[in-house]
Amino acid sequence: MDNNKKNVAVLFDFDGVVVDTETQYSVFWHRVGMDYLGMPDLEGRIKGQTLTYIYKTFFPDMTDKQAEITAALDRFEQEMDYPFIPGVLDFMDDLRRHGVRTAVVTSSNDKKMAAVRRVHPDLDSLFDRILTAEMFTASKPAPDCFLLGMQVLGSEPADTWVFEDSFNGLQAGMASGANVIGLATTNPRSTIAPLCHAVIDDFRGFTYEKMLKVKKQ
Repeated sequence: MDNNKKNVAVLFDFDGVVVDTETQYSVFWHRVGMDYLGMPDLEGRIKGQTLTYIYKTFFPDMTDKQAEITAALDRFEQEMDYPFIPGVLDFMDDLRRHGVRTAVVTSSNDKKMAAVRRVHPDLDSLFDRILTAEMFTASKPAPDCFLLGMQVLGSEPADTWVFEDSFNGLQAGMASGANVIGLATTNPRSTIAPLCHAVIDDFRGFTYEKMLKVKKQ
């Protein structure tokens, strides 16, 4: 069957894949880790995780502190920059020309995405669907979010490509059975290469045809 005849779908993580925010989040969560837990590497441990998972895992008996952190995070996200990863808009245009359905699959919640829409009012027009943390119960590295993405776009794992940058997200993509491409925007190439089928630095020069050549064995 011609690849163009298949229901090809692409699932994008958001932070570190569509927008370049991971450095900003690292600063925030490093400060939280030090201030509340005396933990110097919290930011690395929670990449790709939902806020619910972070609180359950690292702040289980600190309900009052959770409220403080949530309020601080809300303020922080209102002031963040949300620059696009280089080349991602051109790549999405190329996918659209080839009739590829796309979705964002993110651990971010609706409130955070509302902040993004204030910076990028046309965000929803870039994708067929935007799936947020409220839509699935199991956090990455569980594959639930990507399986939901395939379900709503009507694609099979063999014809689905996942783009991720975090360790948890890459593991989730691989567990879903999709073809997984890692972005070296957050972690070094050498550390994410074993967790995906190919690695790119960003989307500059990357095309639909190049994507199709990346297939799981």
